[in-house]
Amino acid sequence: MADYTFYTNPMSRGQIARWALHEAGADYQQVLVDWKDKPERFLAVNPMGKVPTIVHHADGVDRTVTEAAAICLYLADMHPEAGLLPSDAEAADYYRWTLFAAGPVEQAITSRHFKCEPSPEQEVMAGWGNFERTINALEGHFEGADYVCGKRFTMADVYVGSAVDWGLTFGTMPPRPAFVAYADRLQARDAYKAAKAVDNALIEEMKK
Repeated sequence: MADYTFYTNPMSRGQIARWALHEAGADYQQVLVDWKDKPERFLAVNPMGKVPTIVHHADGVDRTVTEAAAICLYLADMHPEAGLLPSDAEAADYYRWTLFAAGPVEQAITSRHFKCEPSPEQEVMAGWGNFERTINALEGHFEGADYVCGKRFTMADVYVGSAVDWGLTFGTMPPRPAFVAYADRLQARDAYKAAKAVDNALIEEMKK
């Protein structure tokens, strides 16, 4: 049995977790989830029926992790030999921007896409404030840093980078120079290429 069972669909945020698995060098077996016919064993570990989901088979116990950001951080912790964890000096940026992408960035993009952005009066209650403030804050970080933690790639870049890469690809994030340059650096990584090749091949197969 592989160390991890990976529930995914190639046309989903499962792409984030697959990239993380490849960066960590993790041994995994994928289970493809059909939106219309979700396996019972999948729903047993994640009643939300959402991908990605991983089950880590370790020490005789099955550990389930859901939510793409949590999966990324968990894999970095479980595979310290991959060098994806932050140093003490990098930890603030590592956690800050990972959760910023999981919270404000996700919410800002979703609310704009669904055309339900908060009014100026409502912004005080919205964790992301508004779309422009959120995007400007993220852009400001990458105007002065090659990666989330400065000059060095960490697991935070898998999650934050996926938000930027996905946003640029589908037009939900403006193609500002700092974002484009960041995405270019990530796309040059071997693990990124390997993970995308798997998902792209699966997508092509699904089209037949």
